[in-house]
Amino acid sequence: MTVSQRDYKKKFLRRASRLVIKIGSQVLSSPEGIEEGRIKGLVRDLAALHDQGKEVVVVSSGAVAAGMTRLGVKERPKTIPQKQALAAVGQIKLMALYERYFSRFDKSVAQVLLTHEDLANRQRYLNAKHTLLTLLESGMIPIVNENDTVAVEEMKFGDNDQLSSLVATLLEADLLVMLSDVDGVYDRDPRLDDGAQLISLIPDLKRSKGTFGGESQTLYGTGGISSKISAAEKAAASGIPTIIANGLEAGILAKVFDADEERGTLILPEENRLASRKHWIAHNLKPAGEIVVDEGAYEALAKKGKSLLPSGLREVRGSFGVGECVRCLNPQGEEFARGLVNYSAKELNQIKGLHTSKIEKVLGYKAYDEIIHRDDLVLL
Repeated sequence: MTVSQRDYKKKFLRRASRLVIKIGSQVLSSPEGIEEGRIKGLVRDLAALHDQGKEVVVVSSGAVAAGMTRLGVKERPKTIPQKQALAAVGQIKLMALYERYFSRFDKSVAQVLLTHEDLANRQRYLNAKHTLLTLLESGMIPIVNENDTVAVEEMKFGDNDQLSSLVATLLEADLLVMLSDVDGVYDRDPRLDDGAQLISLIPDLKRSKGTFGGESQTLYGTGGISSKISAAEKAAASGIPTIIANGLEAGILAKVFDADEERGTLILPEENRLASRKHWIAHNLKPAGEIVVDEGAYEALAKKGKSLLPSGLREVRGSFGVGECVRCLNPQGEEFARGLVNYSAKELNQIKGLHTSKIEKVLGYKAYDEIIHRDDLVLL
């Protein structure tokens, strides 16, 4: 028997009490500016979900687009300072619209602006989590966006698809919904091929990932279908299903949350979800360097669940400190894991290839036997 999207939706929607809903710039904007009517319609449906007792977190793009139209800028900014300036202008307008329309349903909203560093630093990650949970417990609807006014290139999420996935993981959400200007995931780019077929259900994203098509071609959007697939993959690793749907369709959220309706693409989560800390290592941290291990160490790490010892270390690349995240490469140069190192790059270059009993003699001290403990290592 073929299992349909409806069958899985009935299962997920029944228990989905905490929702993260990402609304893209393509949904909120047109060449004429921010489309208030679209915001008004989406807010109505979001308020209805909240009335059903669901906790709702909105990850909203649109600040830069709002700033562009407010200042009469016709081309998307190419530099970070230009983007920051437009976001500073537009974020005020965007939040004012959300505040206005949610207040008509007696709902209170809160603005939460994040950078990558907020979720890459463990303490700030937990602070952000506690703040969002407190807002939800108070009955508020958090409106989350990247803090474009202070973000620099190294701190950017890249787009709000990635941010929505990280927020969903942070809050251990029951469902992630990403609204864009396409009906879902297609087997080919629907803008280039009229015969492209919508894929309503993706049971195993890892097996299917190379078979999709389509990218954002809009003035305001930065993400395409590949960005959404990447975000959904991160959510899936944390046990969270994702629905990608067309936010331009009237009443789309009501249809997405109707178990008898098939809308968009439903991406199922992995059965073996990553623990919260390991998900944080794999998807929140930006690697500060690379290490290459020998064949024996690769076998021990990838297949036997062991920790990495100095004897298995072949090469150190980059400059990094104790506790930073590094990419782990096999002898062929392929990344197979990420982990937190117990020694700096300088120290690792001194002890690579040595038995653990030699660490103290070479360095003058020994903090750990392991370069990366298995509890701090995530296989990719």
